[in-house]
Amino acid sequence: MAEITLEDVGKVYPDGTRAVADFDLSIGDGEFVVLVGPSGCGKTTALRMVAGLEEISEGVIRIGGRVVNGLPSRDRDIAMVFQKYALYPHMSVYENMAFGLKLRKVSKDEIDRRVGEAARILGLQDFLKRKPRALSGGQRQRVAMGRAIVREPQAFLMDEPLSNLDAKLRVQMRAEIARIQRDLGVTTIYVTHDQVEAMTMGDRVAVMRKGLLQQVEPPQVLYDHPVNLFVAGFIGSPAMNMVEGNLSRSDGAMFVEFGGFRLHVDDQALANRPALSNFNGKNVVVGIRPEDLEDATLLSGAPQDRLISSVVDLREALGSQVVIHFTMNAPMVLTEDTKELAHDVGAEALETLQEQAKKEKSTFVAQLDPKTKVRERDRVELLVDTSRLHFFDPESGLGIYDN
Repeated sequence: MAEITLEDVGKVYPDGTRAVADFDLSIGDGEFVVLVGPSGCGKTTALRMVAGLEEISEGVIRIGGRVVNGLPSRDRDIAMVFQKYALYPHMSVYENMAFGLKLRKVSKDEIDRRVGEAARILGLQDFLKRKPRALSGGQRQRVAMGRAIVREPQAFLMDEPLSNLDAKLRVQMRAEIARIQRDLGVTTIYVTHDQVEAMTMGDRVAVMRKGLLQQVEPPQVLYDHPVNLFVAGFIGSPAMNMVEGNLSRSDGAMFVEFGGFRLHVDDQALANRPALSNFNGKNVVVGIRPEDLEDATLLSGAPQDRLISSVVDLREALGSQVVIHFTMNAPMVLTEDTKELAHDVGAEALETLQEQAKKEKSTFVAQLDPKTKVRERDRVELLVDTSRLHFFDPESGLGIYDN
């Protein structure tokens, strides 16, 4: 096991394209860190530089306190698990897992011990004689992990290892990978574009955008205190609702206005964000997570200064919850951050965003209790949990927290 440190690491390709810049990250011994971000943000390039598969242009990388900048991949004592299983089709599961050890001239008894232990951890004892073609996708991914485990490396590097699996199997395998990593206690860097995967697996999550680290924190901190609009919009599913609003103070209380509604900002939100007092009478970006909205008809005595209402455009019944989409008559947030988030979803989403911006309308999403009776084209009244409102500076895009 080993600590991995990246200091001011950058990557510039011969054509001048900068893939990674000023990358500073320290990963503790035995820690599981996930790199997440949109396609092309530089997360895989960063991983490949740690692995020695990509030369770094600047900075220093240390593994276990040793500078590895000039070391070839084979000498870095790391093991990689890729998106593609890359198993030898003519070899059995045992032979695939043992192959790298044989090349290193490890004794047969030691190979048997390591393969047997890895097979036990991964539940592959009954499949050691099978060829890859006789295995399911999940079993093949376990073999690929077993091949990494038997090397007993200082660190695991995983590049979107679950992206080829179906949705149900991905959920199962991400839980297994997290369990195995904790059992082995091996330092791990895991790359994914799936923020749900990142949030459920990592001890810490590093969000990247255009080659730059945006924020590195435990998952709950990212969710509760996103450093900027990009992190706020990227972390959470469905994504955070964002709208332009105006803050004002009246009779000692703070209110935020948008779309014809005036919400009382809860004292807890003010306590968590003392810098809000600097924005009295100014425009802000208001963030409301879909799960912080409730159907007011299911509650008794909902206060009027915490309610918004609209007509339901779309209703999605998901069993454990009902997701509704509706429109607010308020300017939407159109910054470089939100444009990039929309572009990552698809060009069509970006066009929709720009069209709505012209009309000064914003699309909202609410995640409601399945007991709700609301249907499409119904007017719905929603209670906002104003203790969990998020606020951002519209000019800098940074979260408004401390003075």
